[in-house]
This record gives sequence, structure tokens and C-alpha cells, in this order.
Amino acid sequence: MAGTLPQVCAYRVTQGMRRKWLFQLNQKKEIELMRVSCKNLSVMFDELEKIIKPGISTWEINKVGEEIIRDFGCIPNFKNYEGYPASICTSVNEVVVHGIPSKKRILKEGDIISLDAGMIYKGYHSDAARTFAVGEISKEARQLVDVTRQSFFEGIRYAKAGNHLHDISAAIQKYAESFGYGVVRELVGHGIGTHLHEDPQIPNFKTIGRGIRLRPGMTLAIEPMITMGDYAVSVLDDDWTVVTDDNSLAAHYENTVLITEGDPEILTLPNWDKKEWQ
Repeated sequence: MAGTLPQVCAYRVTQGMRRKWLFQLNQKKEIELMRVSCKNLSVMFDELEKIIKPGISTWEINKVGEEIIRDFGCIPNFKNYEGYPASICTSVNEVVVHGIPSKKRILKEGDIISLDAGMIYKGYHSDAARTFAVGEISKEARQLVDVTRQSFFEGIRYAKAGNHLHDISAAIQKYAESFGYGVVRELVGHGIGTHLHEDPQIPNFKTIGRGIRLRPGMTLAIEPMITMGDYAVSVLDDDWTVVTDDNSLAAHYENTVLITEGDPEILTLPNWDKKEWQ
């Protein structure tokens, strides 16, 4: 896979996707299974946030994360997916996505780390990502993390039945670029359900055309990947780790979202207060 971008949490733009469309996932039982998978994932992130501090290795973070996933009776859906060797993607500083956990990678004061993970519960997948501060971080790094998170919420204002998919994409790009940040082009979000990666591809930038019309029951992994500098990225020799070409910081924020008849439901943020969004 040298020379191409890998396919774990964020999907390659050029890679064709499975043709099973999850907007047909409209039975209450199926949606409830996804809710359980996503709620469990949310709990895992809450627990991992507690242990992120200077001195911990990314290997230890992965170890604890996998233990939590398995304690729920779930399966880590990243592990061995297309050959990825871990359960949690641990991406530090200039690493955009797909960083591989290592005992040698020790977090330091001022780092930022993006964790991306998912799990399978009774055949249904979840997927989410968060970028965390390691101790005290610079104002510039804090703004990048906050803007990346907010760009997701700007996007899902348009995640309503009847709107078009790329309305979400354009809103993410407009917000992030208003701060002078780069929006990664080579990697995108995706549909999710009985497979980790399904149609449709969900870019974080405006493309030709408005994309498909959103329908109730669609489940989407929407995941802005934002850089402090230029949006160009490369993959390292391990064929997984994606880094910014200019060595600038990068942040990643993702949730699994259900399209409903009304406002979207953020399945991986079960305690989300819509007042914060509106």
C-alpha cells in the first residue's frame, strides 16, 4: 500500500465503498443496537481522557482502550482491519490519523493526541474520534482543537432529512478555513452500520455537486480532520501513519450520526445537549 493512504477510520477519497446503503437501516431494533455500540464507545473515550497525561505511552492508552471495549462484550473493529495492528489509533501532534500505538511513544506536556476508535456490538459498528490536550497546551493548539470540534457541529446543522450530503461538507470547510486552517482532502468520513466503512463518502470540503439527499435512518461517520497549516499530507513508511507535509499540528473530531425526521442524533454523544448546538 506504499504511496496510497490507508483505510481505517478515515477513508480514502478514491477508494470505492460497499454498496450497502445504511439509510435502509430503519428498524428500531437495528438502530437500538447501534445506539448501544455508540454509547459504549462514548464511555470508553471518557475513561481514556482520564489517563491522558505526560509520561503515558500510546501503547498503554491502546491497551486500556481495548480492555474497556472487551469488557463491554464488544469487538474492537479497528484491530486487524486491513492489517491495522491495534484497537485505538493514537495520533500525536503532526499525525493526522492512523498513528500506531507504541511503547516508545511517550506523551509530553504540551502535546495533543487524537484517539480514533470503534467497536462492534451484535454486528453493528460505532466509530468516533477525539483530540485531547496533554497537560497544558499552547493557545494556538487549544484553538485548533476547539475549531476542529466546532466544525463538526457546524456541519451537522445540515444533517437533516431532505438536505444534501455535501451541505455538511461545505459547512465544515467554511468554518475551519475561516481560521486559516487546512482541511485534509485525501481522507473523508463514511457511512457506517453492519460494516465499518460503507457508502456514502463524506468529504470535509466542498465538491462538485451537492451529493445524495439525506434520508431518515442513514448512519454516518462525520469526521473533520483539520491542520494548523497546509492541508497536504503524506503516509509514512509503516503504510498507516498519515502526517502533515509541513509538520503542522493536526486535530480530528468524529461522531457517528443518525439522520432522523428532525434534528440529527449524535449516537456517540448520548448526553449531548442540543442547546449547545442551537
